[in-house]
Amino acid sequence: MRLTQFSNFAVRTLMYVGLKGNGPSSVPEVAKAYGISQDHLKKAAAELCHLGVLEAVRGRTGGVHLTSHPNTISIGAVVRATEGDSSLVECFDPETNTCPLISHCRFRTALKEAQEAFFAVLDRHTLGDLIEDEITLRGLVGLESKRETSSVQCRQGRGGAPPEEGERRANEDVTPP
Repeated sequence: MRLTQFSNFAVRTLMYVGLKGNGPSSVPEVAKAYGISQDHLKKAAAELCHLGVLEAVRGRTGGVHLTSHPNTISIGAVVRATEGDSSLVECFDPETNTCPLISHCRFRTALKEAQEAFFAVLDRHTLGDLIEDEITLRGLVGLESKRETSSVQCRQGRGGAPPEEGERRANEDVTPP
């Protein structure tokens, strides 16, 4: 199976934002890090915001940030959502099927099984898994060597619980969920 460029850009955007951690990541910043089109990346970031995986921050210092901890973001779910119609062959969709072999086709069955296995593997991985080697990955995308605490973690209180009204939100008081 081959992923669309859109899904590839979406996952790479998530990886960059997850690696950056604290503070929003701008589309031009991510595009520059990967050497890819800002226009294509804007569409991927907008879809990730629509899916609720990223949140947009408007303004001069705006950008996008993760809405949840990287360890809770399923790569399988992201790829399913960004791939749209993932029919490998026309017979997967009854509306477009013209193959007369459909009722007895073992190729279709094999492809369906392969596709399910593909997504089963992706379902076992989270964004946190993809950015685990953060020191090396940060260097490859031009980020500083030390990762800041993620914006999701900064909004949480001690022990990963939401902060109480008036509670200090300093990074040293925050523990990841």
